[in-house]
Amino acid sequence: MKPLRNLMDKIGEATKGNRFAHTVYDGIETFLFAPNHTTRTSGGVHIKDGIDLKRTMFHVVIALQLCFIHGLVNIGHQHYLALGMFPDIADGILEKAIYGLIQILPIVIIVHIVGLGIEFFYAARKGHSIEEGFLVSGMLIPLIMPPDVPLWMVSVATAFAVIIGKEAFGGTGMNILNVALTARVFIFFAYPTYISGDTCWVAYDYSFLHEVVNSLLPGDFLQIGAGTAVVDGFSGATPLALAAQGGMEAVYTKYSSVDLLLGFIPGSIGEVNKLGVIAGVGILILTGIGSWRIMLSMVLGLAFMSGLFNMFAADFPDAPFLTVPFYNHMMMGSFLFAMAFMATDPVTAAQTNVGKVIYGFLIGAVGLIVRVANPAYPEGWMLAILLLNVLAPLIDHYVIDANINRRLKRAESKL
Repeated sequence: MKPLRNLMDKIGEATKGNRFAHTVYDGIETFLFAPNHTTRTSGGVHIKDGIDLKRTMFHVVIALQLCFIHGLVNIGHQHYLALGMFPDIADGILEKAIYGLIQILPIVIIVHIVGLGIEFFYAARKGHSIEEGFLVSGMLIPLIMPPDVPLWMVSVATAFAVIIGKEAFGGTGMNILNVALTARVFIFFAYPTYISGDTCWVAYDYSFLHEVVNSLLPGDFLQIGAGTAVVDGFSGATPLALAAQGGMEAVYTKYSSVDLLLGFIPGSIGEVNKLGVIAGVGILILTGIGSWRIMLSMVLGLAFMSGLFNMFAADFPDAPFLTVPFYNHMMMGSFLFAMAFMATDPVTAAQTNVGKVIYGFLIGAVGLIVRVANPAYPEGWMLAILLLNVLAPLIDHYVIDANINRRLKRAESKL
């Protein structure tokens, strides 16, 4: 590594006169090497650690990899299933993976080109180092999108999220809204037909890239043209859409509990596989990156509100969604993904321990209210998290204020 270190030092010296070039160099240098500076000890005792913000973000990216891998396979599985081909999950697994990779890779590339391009621009303009926050956002944005979302729409949503959702507040560490969710909520309100309904959750067609890659592979590997139309009876309906119409009985007519757990069902790219998300939860908790208080309290908030709905479900026979128990709500849609990777964002979440419990509980409760009360959009976690992002500083304020008052009363009682 020493020759590379020497080379990077020479490049760093050569780029010092060019603000933009040095910003690019700084981003590459901090990607390759751990920080070589430590806190000064003259002011007292400090904790020294080799981990920095970029490596903290890498932990989250690593925790997302199972969701990413499953997502690309599931894109291909749903595609071939719609065309009446490879009905079993193991059938044509390589074709499914290649199809899905070609479908998701352009989304990831577009998100990073647009997002990092804006980050580089603002870093060079301000004359400071590139901020690392987009490492996670750049992976989350593709995973919470439908597989067939237009690339131009993703680029517009990413630009909006980075500029309005983060840079307008001062950059990484200053934003009050989760950047990835801001991108999704932009598409939801600006182009609702592309992120709701049944057709957007399955990629039916072959793109130009699929045709190019297929021409480079032996034979008609991806079997382009083998399925000319969607087979009769196929539906891209998600479990949430079915539950809103007929409760869990409607869901089980199409999907089993194993289907919900393994996630070979229509849905957002990275949110459907619950085992992959649970593995990511374990990584975040063991590394201390994600707050277990937020995750646990979010589950409790969901269970509390679901219990209330179940109690009054008999009074509303036309609302079968009220009968769904909380554990089924966890297995459908994006609850677990939102709990693990969205609600625990250390920048936009509550900071105090008590505040984290309140914050997570309210997300679980409010998110379920939105899901059940609004069948047209049964994914309430996006709106709930963004709402609590705004309220998080207020929650912390009252928690700290209550702690101060409690200590004052204790001190006064001893006088």
